[in-house]
Amino acid sequence: MSTQTGEQTAPSDFIRDIVADDLKAGKYSSSHTRFPPEPNGYLHIGHAKSICLNFGIAREFGGVCNLRMDDTNPTKEETEYVESIVEDVNWLVAGWADHVLGVKSKGKTEPFYASDYFEQFFEYAVQLIAKGKAYVDNLSPTDTDSYRVNGKASPFRGRSPEENVLLFHRMRAGEFPDGHCTLRAKIDMQSPNVWMRDPVLYRIRHTAHHRTGNRWCIYPMYDFAHCLSDYIEGVTHSVCTLEFEVHRPLYDWILENLDLPRKLPHQYEFARLNLTYTVLSKRKLMQLVQKGLVAGWDDPRMPTISGLRRRGVTASALRAFAYNIGITKYDGLTDVAVLEHGIRDELNKTALRRLAVLRPIKVILTNYPVGQSETLNAVNNPEDPNSGTRSVTFRRELYIERSDFMEDPPPKYFRLRPGGEVRLKYAYIIKCEEVIKDAAGNILELRCTADLDSKSGGANANRKVKGTIHWASAADSIDAEVRLYDRLFVEPDPETATDFERHLNPASSEVVAARCEPNLREARSETRYQFERLGYFVLDKDSTSGHLVFNRTVTLKDSWAKEAQKPSRAR
Repeated sequence: MSTQTGEQTAPSDFIRDIVADDLKAGKYSSSHTRFPPEPNGYLHIGHAKSICLNFGIAREFGGVCNLRMDDTNPTKEETEYVESIVEDVNWLVAGWADHVLGVKSKGKTEPFYASDYFEQFFEYAVQLIAKGKAYVDNLSPTDTDSYRVNGKASPFRGRSPEENVLLFHRMRAGEFPDGHCTLRAKIDMQSPNVWMRDPVLYRIRHTAHHRTGNRWCIYPMYDFAHCLSDYIEGVTHSVCTLEFEVHRPLYDWILENLDLPRKLPHQYEFARLNLTYTVLSKRKLMQLVQKGLVAGWDDPRMPTISGLRRRGVTASALRAFAYNIGITKYDGLTDVAVLEHGIRDELNKTALRRLAVLRPIKVILTNYPVGQSETLNAVNNPEDPNSGTRSVTFRRELYIERSDFMEDPPPKYFRLRPGGEVRLKYAYIIKCEEVIKDAAGNILELRCTADLDSKSGGANANRKVKGTIHWASAADSIDAEVRLYDRLFVEPDPETATDFERHLNPASSEVVAARCEPNLREARSETRYQFERLGYFVLDKDSTSGHLVFNRTVTLKDSWAKEAQKPSRAR
């Protein structure tokens, strides 16, 4: 099935089909999903896929989606991560699905937290112990893992419920040091699914929690807290990625052994996003940040949502990408070119055109009157007739791209050369007459003549030349720092490389001093720009009124397409 969402036709996939069938059959009165990140790092584009799925289901079926922090490990969680997650989710769903965001209390957007339910989790654990379904174990963490792998029962498995309840309360009271004991479910040590071999439900951590402080020294494991949080919040469809498929029997076992009165949620799994030239492992992303290999979590080369946002990727482009790649049960590798194509496709329709020269070389039009200037009309966006035009000033001295001139060009080079002609966008045809160099042979400037009848309305307005290049007036253009970002890795699949750091792209970031048309002095961070012939750009947060900084979002064309045809490098 598919439904109209107001932004586009919603996709059809097996999870949406399950939700539709459950609602049609009356299994649930409405859908209730959740997005439950652990606040131990920043969200990345893989999380964006999950956000769009969970909030999309709520949006398409008139349901609710909770944003919940699964904050059960105080040794790795920080308030900074919570704040970044809230910001990223609000940005991604704002104006699209924010009206289906579950809230803890009316008028507030504070997320839910697993730590909201610590007391309830404790009581549920006591119920399992009393029913003989859980026990306190004194095996060391190493022995616990070894016993589980080998299907060997702990010598403490036979403790009575009464003794286990007492020990569990003593654990909570802080009588034991870290690692002294754990609470384990009593299920089946011979199960073919190792996750069902008496998994740990609670461990001791004498560590302050970012929300509860020092009130607790025992913390539930993710598998225990996750299913119970879903139940407490009234979640109907608990959607997660495929690595949790083997955890689903435990999810069900915990809920089914607690005599819970309301309908139980059910877990469904889909394939996580894997993207070429990218790592999405949170551990590896943390490694890049901590080693200073990138300039923080929001480095525009990072696949984090904050990095993509800073780079200029729009929320609507990310949502369209998440919709278009689909939801399946099969792991695969998505080409990052698919994301880049989607970004280009949107920005081509919406970005304002501007003239900017990234690596300037001066041009003097020797036959253009000294002191004369003209005001030319330039289109803001040829894809949008309602975007109007702007004025740019043309003078005798200009800047063009250094790459738009070659003294000894190869065949089919249609830009400027000695004795050759090109058209300046919105202006005249010019011819290179002389190349001025310094003593070392470096080009200082080009001296050219303009066909003064070749401008629109002139006698030679329709004269054709093969090349058209952009330019900026030397006197009127403004300075800007332009940061040229590219893919962070040169290896198509660095996630599987033995040493992923070895495949970092040394050319993933370049800073140039550009000359831009003065209209960019009014640039805004929420607006996207196409620097004509160069790519799409956005104003960076480092900008000030006296120092403009732009980030390249994406090039106009896929410069990696030819590279992809080459034999893959040895890993």
